Amino acid sequence: MFKEFKEFAMRGNVIDLAVGVIIGAAFGQVVNSLVKDVLMPPIGLLTGGVDFSNLAFTLKPEGAEGPAVLLKYGVFINTIINFIIVAFSIFMLIRGINSFKRKQAAEPAPPPAPPREEVLLAEIRDLLKARS
Repeated sequence: MFKEFKEFAMRGNVIDLAVGVIIGAAFGQVVNSLVKDVLMPPIGLLTGGVDFSNLAFTLKPEGAEGPAVLLKYGVFINTIINFIIVAFSIFMLIRGINSFKRKQAAEPAPPPAPPREEVLLAEIRDLLKARS
């Protein structure tokens, strides 16, 4: 069983997937920072200083029974904006890759060089014509 697991884990697809997940997590942190630190402050300024992450409905006020229960719809708005930015970024990346692939496919491949035998036969033919 250990040998099978080792073969499975060391296949290229699994390693590629692991690298993709790690890069995806790092990309997610970059996008979160972009939304939280760059995009949301101007949007909040345009909406009159509203900070979306602080928007919430109070379902149960804080009391002797425990802390307040909040429905944090502002955090949800931030998450939706994060998702839209990530989805758009991935769309643009895939679009660029597809464009590059189409461009490569549109370029015709150069014709293959003739085999060595044909080249030698053509030289012999040309030499015989030159003698005549």
